[in-house]
Amino acid sequence: MINLMLTSCTSDIAPAGASDIPVNAHVADELHASLGAPQAWISPKFLYDSLGSKLFEAICELPEYYPTRTEAALFARHGAEIARVAGAGSTLIDLGAGNCAKAAALFPLLAPAQYVAVDISSEFLHDALGRLRQRFPHIAMEALGMDFSQQFELPARVTAARRLFFYPGSSIGNFTPDEAQAFLRRLRAQCGDDGGVLIGIDLVKDKAVLDAAYDDALGVTAAFNLNVLRHVNTLLGADFDIRAWRHRGFYNAARGRVEMHLEATRDQEVRWQGGARAFRAGDCIHTENSYKYQQADAVKLLERSGFEATRIWTDPQCPFAVIHAQAIPT
Repeated sequence: MINLMLTSCTSDIAPAGASDIPVNAHVADELHASLGAPQAWISPKFLYDSLGSKLFEAICELPEYYPTRTEAALFARHGAEIARVAGAGSTLIDLGAGNCAKAAALFPLLAPAQYVAVDISSEFLHDALGRLRQRFPHIAMEALGMDFSQQFELPARVTAARRLFFYPGSSIGNFTPDEAQAFLRRLRAQCGDDGGVLIGIDLVKDKAVLDAAYDDALGVTAAFNLNVLRHVNTLLGADFDIRAWRHRGFYNAARGRVEMHLEATRDQEVRWQGGARAFRAGDCIHTENSYKYQQADAVKLLERSGFEATRIWTDPQCPFAVIHAQAIPT
């Protein structure tokens, strides 16, 4: 999904428990290929098993991690206007729903006719949706455990009319700009001319703020990143020794993105079913990118993908944008 690289982390770069991702030939082949590539990488989707999802919840509570609270403040401040622009009674499709809290906070204003929670961590998702049904029994709800990063097609039980894709948290930044456009075009193909998106996009800001957000003092982000090795051990029968790796998270200004890596602290050989790889001390496995946009570039990205921005809400103190965009009629 993401162009990830193995290199020395010092150079200029120009989860215990069952997995929620089914262990099948496709997953094994994908991991085998990425770990065995000349530049080793692990897709960020593998960060989100049950433990990883819980760790990410903890990250969202950290003082350094500004995106969640900044976006939440925008929804709280402008929620009524967002509801007027987006319209009530939609089919609200929550991509990467997690604990569903962000969407649930908007239920009183958006009053969706149907809520569809989509997440790769199916066990975590079903637990969250079970609690949500008790709070909002009048809203029809569906849970879809799926990886929507490569392909995306909604089942017939999802109402076709007035689909509003909800993609908060600047998760769009995990894609390269070209991949983000392809992803948004897949969304456009899944909604009619009466559909749209409500999306959070992180904007460029001071490097020190970005570095701290992705490498917090408590080490929660480090635990989140390292957990992917435990998850890979489960999925692939690998023997990663998590103690032999450390987290690196930093803003690469030249590429306009935050990068997360796992750096080998000693020479080692890692084995898995069907393969093995020798890592030298200082080698890195690249696990995630988070691109940061200029506001004008974010609008252009949506337009190239078949959506027209109708309203933008921003926080000038900590640059972040919530954008509603309507499907451009075909």
